[in-house]
Amino acid sequence: MPSKTTNSNGTVLITGGSKRIGRTIALHLAHYGYSIALHYHYSRKDAEALARIIQTLQVRCDIFEADLEDAKAVASLIQQVRKKFPDLQSLINNASIFEKSTLRAGDIKDFDQEFAINLRAPFILCSQFASLSKEGTIINILDTNVSKDKGGHFSYLLAKKSLADLTRLAALELAPEIRVNAIAPGLILPPESQGKEYLDRLAKNIPLKRKGEPTDIAKAVQFLLENTYITGQTIFVDGGEHLK
Repeated sequence: MPSKTTNSNGTVLITGGSKRIGRTIALHLAHYGYSIALHYHYSRKDAEALARIIQTLQVRCDIFEADLEDAKAVASLIQQVRKKFPDLQSLINNASIFEKSTLRAGDIKDFDQEFAINLRAPFILCSQFASLSKEGTIINILDTNVSKDKGGHFSYLLAKKSLADLTRLAALELAPEIRVNAIAPGLILPPESQGKEYLDRLAKNIPLKRKGEPTDIAKAVQFLLENTYITGQTIFVDGGEHLK
């Protein structure tokens, strides 16, 4: 973990920030002086525990609950954050669900849930952020498979591909005041139903022959936050997986 700096870099809202990659992003940015607005839904205990850790770094952190399937709750989230953090500078749309699905099965309930969390919520948050912020940065977390047409998770991948398009369209519309970019992770963390060996096995088939770490995503997030001449881009943090 890097040494903490006391310089304030404004506040970052991270959706799904209490666990997994979101947690690592929050801790990493906190060490670099960013105040953290931590969104969660079910994981209140995890969010509270992480907030306490971040606060020991002498960095501001508060938690915000919202059901990302509820459009009204999503629409009010940016306003809630800005009341406590008027210096809100950045939005990271990290929250996601990842469920198996096929077009043939045509499960509308699963489709609606995947699109509500993986696309509609980021759309609403981007819109609200742009309406209420004079300037800032938005980063959407995608998936390396947006570069492919891969079966098994039809609704998830369709939503993530749409989020990639949203990134480019938003970057064009919101410039120059707001920059919009994306990160497409590869083999970083296994699904919750799988163990470490699952990624080790898959990693044998990608160019760098190894899995990545959550800190690789956090470093890419920091790069996009701090390089002010980049917008409309997707960084593939995937060991070259998208090349195959």
